[in-house]
Amino acid sequence: MTRIIRIVRLALKSLLLHKLRSGLTMLGIVFGVFSVIAMLAIGEGASAQAQKQVLELGATNVIVRSVKPPHEVTQSSTRSRVLSYGLLRSDYKILTKTLPTIIRAAPIREVDREIRYLKEAMNARVVGCTADYLEMNHLTLSQGRFLTDSDQEKLLNVAVIANEVANNLFKFEDPVGKSIRVGSMFYTVIGVTKDRTASAAIGGSLSGQDYNKDVYVPIKTLQAREGDLDIKTQAGSNSAEQIELHQITLRVNDKDAVLPTAQAIRETLEQSHPRTKDYAVVVPLELLKQAEQIRMIFNVVLGSIAAISLVVGGIGIMNIMLATVTERTREIGVRRALGARQRDIVEQFLTETIVLAGSGGLIGVVFGLLTPITFLGIQWFVQNFVMEGSTAGSEVGRMFFDLQPQIAFWSLPVAFGISVTIGIISGIYPAISAAKLDPIEALRHE
Repeated sequence: MTRIIRIVRLALKSLLLHKLRSGLTMLGIVFGVFSVIAMLAIGEGASAQAQKQVLELGATNVIVRSVKPPHEVTQSSTRSRVLSYGLLRSDYKILTKTLPTIIRAAPIREVDREIRYLKEAMNARVVGCTADYLEMNHLTLSQGRFLTDSDQEKLLNVAVIANEVANNLFKFEDPVGKSIRVGSMFYTVIGVTKDRTASAAIGGSLSGQDYNKDVYVPIKTLQAREGDLDIKTQAGSNSAEQIELHQITLRVNDKDAVLPTAQAIRETLEQSHPRTKDYAVVVPLELLKQAEQIRMIFNVVLGSIAAISLVVGGIGIMNIMLATVTERTREIGVRRALGARQRDIVEQFLTETIVLAGSGGLIGVVFGLLTPITFLGIQWFVQNFVMEGSTAGSEVGRMFFDLQPQIAFWSLPVAFGISVTIGIISGIYPAISAAKLDPIEALRHE
């Protein structure tokens, strides 16, 4: 033990003789270890964010969305200006009655309308839904109540508005009980939902949904007041789409039954939509498994890229140690003349590289632990100097600013171990080269 301590002290003394050179050499390992830990932390954070968004859709839910058919199909299927496609109310009835594993179902119809209260106005997504929509989409109320089955049956003109809608229209008033104009119809506000993060864009026509700009009304009331025809104006021309339902969210009674139920839903809809596949079946559980696989691939790729910097750091150590051997040739000759064995010379130089790489690895681990703080600084810089306001508020911007790196603690010893291993590998050749020097020739070296 005493001998090991003496060798380490001698290695430290030799490294401290050239502090700047040793420090610069160590930086390669420091940044290499830091980059490995940081890359893996960002990968874990992105994966956790994706999995959270998928879980918000419900692990036992199956989502069926209406999808606009390809342009060629729409041209050949109709000569009129009205395009009819998507899910039907009959699809909803068939699915809920024929599939015993479905315990809850929420039909949805959506339209974009101007919402107005007195002089205040804004555009919002009007969602015709049932009472189950609140719980199945993880919404909570800040005041009032949500829609009920009684509201549906009586075709009442009542609405629940999102918090952002309430703040925009009712700046200094309590919205509950007030009457708002939705398009050309008036609705009485009965409740307000709390803010909720936007959902992920996961395929089909299910793009990321901003729940904070929604107005919820009874689906039967919306159908009775608005009908199924939705007229849109683009580039000065009008187009009409006829869609009975935009989405059906189905909840399955058991997690193990989700995938078989999803397959049964696909087979059922293929029979009722034989000509055109104008729907998309989205299974969050499948997406969750895909997200886990992507996480593993993401970690391997990012870790490999970061490990390259460690290899570069190792090359720097080898380069410096080879130069050190040349500088200390006379010292090596003196030690050999005094009785030092080749093994002693190898140990001395190898210990120096291990101390150099190990010190850099420890500092890199400390920096790696500060990754969340470092990433906050990057987000601040991007928000203030790179992204414009509109870009920062986009879906990509929200994903970037919501990202929170999560340190994978297994990466700390792994990154440190790799740094020490690279130090050993990088130091073997210079150490052996030093040990094989001829003592007489080494003493003559000037």
